[in-house]
Order: sequence, then structure tokens, then C-alpha cells
Amino acid sequence: MINGKRIAVVMPAYNAEKTLEMTVRELSDVVDIKILVDDSSKDQTASLSRQLGLLTFVHDANYGYGRNQQTCYREALAAGADIVVMVHPDYQYTPTLVPAMAGMIASGVYDMVLGSRILGGGALKGGMPRYKYIANRFLTFFQNLFLGVKLSEYHTGFRAFSRELLETLPLLENSDDFVFDNQMIAQAVIFGFRIGEISCPTKYFKEASSINFKRSVKYGLGVLGTTLSFAAHKWGIIRIARFGAQGRKVHQQYYSETTIRGF
Repeated sequence: MINGKRIAVVMPAYNAEKTLEMTVRELSDVVDIKILVDDSSKDQTASLSRQLGLLTFVHDANYGYGRNQQTCYREALAAGADIVVMVHPDYQYTPTLVPAMAGMIASGVYDMVLGSRILGGGALKGGMPRYKYIANRFLTFFQNLFLGVKLSEYHTGFRAFSRELLETLPLLENSDDFVFDNQMIAQAVIFGFRIGEISCPTKYFKEASSINFKRSVKYGLGVLGTTLSFAAHKWGIIRIARFGAQGRKVHQQYYSETTIRGF
């Protein structure tokens, strides 16, 4: 808890058995709620999660990274979280920064905080493939231009959110795939939420999850599409549910589409 705010860490997981314990062991005592959502892994991720004392939910099928996050946020809000930090259980980002990120939101200054791999210049040193780094810089420049903000990167998977933001954004209108992350930032911008960044080292190694070149291209095209649809909605060319106040939100019922078993 920070400044009277309950802190939840959520971990969207898929085949994270080898790195989950390392991630959990580095979580700070300020974390009040620890949730893992297993997207129907083929290994023992869910079993290990329960052994580590995490509140564990298991999808009955592999629905995708975006859908996993929807469940994460729904369960964190239901558990009474005021601030939610998403930590990938693959140990690519350091969990020791959770208190700092949550504190930036607990201070009332920001509504969303991104752990940036670019600030501090450690991305390539941490093993980020050069083609991903180049794509990151190009896409970030493109989005800063169209979204009217100035972020160092849009593609980190280490993020913190206020409860108000999670209850406001129409997250159920977003993709079930990896572009969900990018769509969420665009939504935060159009709804007027304040976004901060913190420098975050990153580690690329065999057990850390990473999308391949083909999926990276698909993600990049999704980012371009998200940016252009943001601009079209903002300029009144077309109305898009993802960016509208009436879009479907995570506090609304959605279990009719996703079966969850809680442990």
C-alpha cells in the first residue's frame, strides 16, 4: 500500500513456469494483491502460481495476450485494487521497480506509467534485437506525431494504471493480440489521462517471451492501424467504439465469452 492506495500486480502468463518464481520473489512488500491469469499454458504455470500464493485464474483456452489482460484488470478491480501494475512473468522487466511506478500514480501526478526500455539507453545493451529497436524508434516517432504526445516508447510491457483509468477505458473493444498494449495507450491519450515514464532495464534471454519476426510485422501494422484510426476518430472522420465513451469496459460482464476458473 502506498499513500493509502491498495497496490495490485497482475501477471498475464503463458508458459511462464521457468521464470515465474524469479519474478514473484522480487515483488515488493508494498504489493497487496498478486494475480496471475494463465492463458491455458501447456506447462505447469498455473500449478506453480498457486504454490507461490498468487490468486490464480485459468482460461479454458488460449485466447491471446489482449484477452488475458482484460481478465487481469477485471479481477484486480474486483479485488479492490486502487493501482494496478502489469508485470510480465517472463522476468524480462525488473519487478523491483513496481513501488516506484505505483508511487508515481499514488502521488496523483499520473494515471498511467510506462517502464521505458529506451530511456537510459539500455535497450540494445539488454539484448533487444536491432531490428526491433529500429522498428521501435520509427513507430514511436510516427505515433508521437499523430497522437500529439512525446513518449520515449509505446511498446513496453511493463505498465502501471490507476483504478479510474481502468474503469474508464473501453478495453473490451481492443484486440486479443499484442497490439492491445498499443491501443490502450492511444485510448488513454484520447480520454485525457496523464502518462508518465520511468527508465527500466530489460533482459532478453532464452526463457523470456518474445514475438518472432512474423508476429512483429503483424504488430507493427497493427500499431500503424491504431494510430490512423485514432486520428480518424479525433478528426471526426469516423466514429470508432474503441475511442468512444460508450465502448465496452472491463467492469461489465464478459464471462459469457471467456470461461474462468478461479483458485
